[in-house]
Amino acid sequence: MATMQLKAVTPADLAQISRALVGFDTIFNQRLQQMNGNYPPHNIVKYSDKEYTIEVAVAGFKKEEITVEVDQDQLIVKGIQAESDTSTKEYLHRGLASRDFEQTWTLAEYMEVKDAEVKDGMLIVSIERIVPDALQPRQIVIK
Repeated sequence: MATMQLKAVTPADLAQISRALVGFDTIFNQRLQQMNGNYPPHNIVKYSDKEYTIEVAVAGFKKEEITVEVDQDQLIVKGIQAESDTSTKEYLHRGLASRDFEQTWTLAEYMEVKDAEVKDGMLIVSIERIVPDALQPRQIVIK
């Protein structure tokens, strides 16, 4: 009888399965988000089967320095800070990161990005699942 070797699944293995799944309900979704150490920190919030938001911490970025783009099934959020004159500043402690970033999330089928806003240092991207009427469940009247 052959013995089966078990291999532990590492955070890197799970990250390769999917960087982030928005609109898919899987047991990995929350765990992947906890293990994904990418900058900047973010939350994926599910309000209902149709309404989601992605909240990205963008403290230190101006609204003009952030772009939100949808390319097919990819949501891409970029932050590129304008050059600032740091020659007049001397940081005694620098606890806030100030590096550029790019985050990409894969959107599930029928997910549509509705809008994005910056509020209180957070970029909030609203996403809605819009399933065509022809694919909605319907009840058949029995004659």
